[in-house]
Amino acid sequence: MEQQNINLQPIGNQPEENEISIMEILFKYIKYWKWFVVSLLIAMALAFLYFRYTVPVYNVTSSVILKDQKNQRGGAARGLGGFGSLDGLELMGGISNVENETYVIRSKTAVRTVIDKLNLHTSYIVQGRISSNDLYTESPFIIAMDGDGLDTLQQRIDFSAQLNKDNSITVKGTIGDKVYDTKLTNLPALLNTPRGIISFMLREGAKPYYNPLQISIMRPASTVNAYRSNLTVQPATKTSSVLNLTLKTSYPNKGKDFLNTLVDVYNFQTIEDKNLEATNTKIFINERLDIIDKELSSAEGSVEQYKRSQGMTDLEADLMQSLQQSSQYEQQLVKAETQLSIVNSLNEYVKNPDNQGKPVPSNIGVQDPTLAATTNEYNKLLAERERLSKSMQDNNPVMQKLDEQINALRKGINSSISSVREGLAIERRNIGNQAKLYSGKIGDVPRQERQFTEIAREQQIKASLYLLLLQKREENALALAATANSAKVLDEAYREGMVHPKKPIILLATLLFGLLLPVGIIYLMDLIQYKIRSRGDVDRLSMLPVLGEIPSHDVEADGNIAVSENSTTELDEAFRMIRTNLMMSLNQKEDKVVVFTSTIPSEGKTFAALNTAISLALLGKKVLLLGLDFRLPRISQYLGIDNDSGLTNYLSGYEDNVMKLVRTSSISKHLSVLSAGPIPPNPAELLSRDRLDAAVETLRPEFDYIIVDSAPVSLVSDTLIINRIADANVYLCRANFSSKASLKFANNLMTSGKLKNMLLLINDVSDFHSGYGYGYGYGYGHKGKAKKKKVKN
Repeated sequence: MEQQNINLQPIGNQPEENEISIMEILFKYIKYWKWFVVSLLIAMALAFLYFRYTVPVYNVTSSVILKDQKNQRGGAARGLGGFGSLDGLELMGGISNVENETYVIRSKTAVRTVIDKLNLHTSYIVQGRISSNDLYTESPFIIAMDGDGLDTLQQRIDFSAQLNKDNSITVKGTIGDKVYDTKLTNLPALLNTPRGIISFMLREGAKPYYNPLQISIMRPASTVNAYRSNLTVQPATKTSSVLNLTLKTSYPNKGKDFLNTLVDVYNFQTIEDKNLEATNTKIFINERLDIIDKELSSAEGSVEQYKRSQGMTDLEADLMQSLQQSSQYEQQLVKAETQLSIVNSLNEYVKNPDNQGKPVPSNIGVQDPTLAATTNEYNKLLAERERLSKSMQDNNPVMQKLDEQINALRKGINSSISSVREGLAIERRNIGNQAKLYSGKIGDVPRQERQFTEIAREQQIKASLYLLLLQKREENALALAATANSAKVLDEAYREGMVHPKKPIILLATLLFGLLLPVGIIYLMDLIQYKIRSRGDVDRLSMLPVLGEIPSHDVEADGNIAVSENSTTELDEAFRMIRTNLMMSLNQKEDKVVVFTSTIPSEGKTFAALNTAISLALLGKKVLLLGLDFRLPRISQYLGIDNDSGLTNYLSGYEDNVMKLVRTSSISKHLSVLSAGPIPPNPAELLSRDRLDAAVETLRPEFDYIIVDSAPVSLVSDTLIINRIADANVYLCRANFSSKASLKFANNLMTSGKLKNMLLLINDVSDFHSGYGYGYGYGYGHKGKAKKKKVKN
């Protein structure tokens, strides 16, 4: 039973177009599977070489917690009326401490200190066949350059150094404009070079290494920039004071030492900043003690001299009784005088131009809380500015904001001092008035005793002030000794993991590259391919219904007659499918004239017409194979018959009965042939005559199907002329031969109506099996499986 399951609707209306397109696309790439294998192997080899020769980069991480500023000086400051009374308050828009510390830790000064301390600008490189390695602390000797030479170094110094068996060092290379090949025997040794003095000494505890080392001494500025660019300092969270320090480096041991030393340097610098305030306070107190000591000695001498001159040995009992009421006011007056003296001394210190920019003494006994708090905040900001100046310029917005705060607080200190002085003056005046009130009641007190009291009071004031300064000196010494680190290490530096190269990402990229490269090449080849290569190309470009496909075959081996009875080869099945679809496409019973044509010669139209006619004849249908290609007739050649007489004889008038020219073929009794005949000089004119119409009308009743072999439509007008007698036109295209433009040309013929009822037949399809899965029942039959060979018709 004939297969009749092919839908002959136009391509755009096929319901399974997407499925067919996907299969077509997949097969287009799968058939190049060897390309994918080779591409993947090459890509994996490149990835292996990349991993082998790329120097890995690691993340070295450490974390520290910043201590609260108000706890830095501990209990020595608490409860003593001194430091830290306003700690934690951000007056006038204070800057976040954590944000400032990130600048300080990453400052050039701090990083340069670490690099100089660890001698990180010197590398000891072992040159390997695949990669190089820095021995760092495992090098057998230490090479360093003096500070002056490093500061003036303009470019990197490279030379070779080798430890010898006798513990000497051989130096080779060019330094500046001088070539060296020197052996240093008495170590440590100095080498004078145009770039500076380089020292050589053996490293204690290092294992001997007698191979040459490539020594590189880099500019400190470039080394600092390199480390700062790879150093990241950021808070663990937005609200915490924990800082995470991360360094990207190819040498984890260097990175660990760098981060650990950086924290130590930061703590050392912070302690120096904190001690500056206490040191200035100590100097101030010592200066005041010297002055008060002299004044106290003078007051005590005055008391002694007065008693001696007045002959006084003890106070009278009645005087003590009279002065009992005023003693409290006298004590208050002493206290007020003491405070006023301290404030006056502080006022002189603040207004002295030499003390501009220095910390203001805060722990000196001033009992006014506002003045003490303002002084502490002022000193704190001065220390903050000193630290930030190591990593910032004065025109930095942070520095400018700090300067504004410092100036505002200094004005506040002056204002507070003035306010305290006025308050103490008023207090002293009021107490004095009260004391005079009670003194007036002592009218009978001898003048000597009153004078003695005034002198003794002066001596008491000086003594109280002296004792107070001694106490504050001890408190300041305790605060200086109790200063602790600002940063506590939570995690020592450790290697976190490799950040470069990222093997999973590179392997994935390599895999994608290995797959996409062949895809891109195949896609590009498809873009620049102007020939029809597969059914997919036809589906995308053609508007014609597809009648069927003819698989590739070898004409030289199998001949031009490909269809035979009881054969089950691919070629036979293909023509059976074409036969079935053609019979279904003829709408009316009277439709029996089918013209086979193509765009250009050699696309297989004659071969297709012949074997389609044979296939129809094998059904028992009466079939006429009519040759209307007058310019290059091939039917007689394919069938092995002479072409001395044919249709041209009838059209030229040499024969009046067209049926006399029809011959029965030797292939089948149901197949008749009417060849073209002798080649005429005017084919187009012959085909335009009414005799062609008369001949066809004579032949129609005699045959069930008339298969016409016509000329290529793009070269001559013959096929367009005979369109008037055709019921259907089968348009041939050939895979890997016909151009894509030929399908567009066929579309134009259909849309313009120049050829009616057009059907597309694809010839020489190489992927016939894969496209449609033919092969059912190919295990039996007379001819077995057909061989796929290139068509040559």
